[in-house]
Amino acid sequence: MENTSIKHYCGFVNIIGCPNAGKSTLINAIMGFKLNIVTPKAQTTRQRILAIYNEPNYQIIFSDTPGIIQKPSYELHQKMIKYIDQTFEDADIMLLLIDAHKPCDIPTEYIERLKVCDFPVFVVFNKIDLVSEEKIKQLENEWRIILPKATIKKISALKHIGVKELLEDIKPLLKESPPFYEKDDITDKTERFIVSEVIREKILLLYNEEVPYAAEVIVNSFKEDDKIIRIQADIIVERETQKMIIIGEKGKSIKQLGIAARKELEAFFKKQIYLELFVKVEKNWRNNKVKLNRFGYKDVD
Repeated sequence: MENTSIKHYCGFVNIIGCPNAGKSTLINAIMGFKLNIVTPKAQTTRQRILAIYNEPNYQIIFSDTPGIIQKPSYELHQKMIKYIDQTFEDADIMLLLIDAHKPCDIPTEYIERLKVCDFPVFVVFNKIDLVSEEKIKQLENEWRIILPKATIKKISALKHIGVKELLEDIKPLLKESPPFYEKDDITDKTERFIVSEVIREKILLLYNEEVPYAAEVIVNSFKEDDKIIRIQADIIVERETQKMIIIGEKGKSIKQLGIAARKELEAFFKKQIYLELFVKVEKNWRNNKVKLNRFGYKDVD
């Protein structure tokens, strides 16, 4: 008799949705720890980031994506849109995440693509703890008409409501396959990328107006020994005035930024962190293809 316990199932579960729908929060809830940065601000996620969830018989690669941008203003936004488009090409399962508390209009082009795709689609209402049963029922009725073939799920990623149930509904849809990644991998991104994202998260949380959106973080040095990790990173902004705001009076703001980032990095890496930050000006980098490629925003075919 065949021993079914040795079978292994694997697949890509790609998540799309509007800004602040909770895509990164959902992935962190599934992974059981904070892997992807989360802030209340739009465009927190700028790249496509894979989170690799492992069980003995399963490997599920969740793809976090930038929020759907309705009106792109920069070349950076065009790159972000291409990362979303890419998810339709390699998905085994697609999750369309909807903020039940503040639903946004999903562009028609994405709805049409979801209607004709040949893989399972879930419409997942997030933040259900913030809305009434009546509102949730209204959303269900609307989306059963918009995407009649989709499976509808209701969750609160932040409160961990319905997340396990969503995971259990995904598993039977995976194909039998060996793992695509090593079983102890948690992401496709490097340690330097994780560092840059943590620093950028703190910029989004600590600064206001245009400054966080004009900021990028480049990690130039990551040196690890048994007791300490020494990191040097540049914060890139577009104008001298933004540089002055990042640094703050007598360096107070960048010191606060460094302390916040260091604490989170020490919690993630479980080691002492020495973090050195510099601020540099790269004018109009968000519209410069060469600079975007240099900063890690690679072209998607």
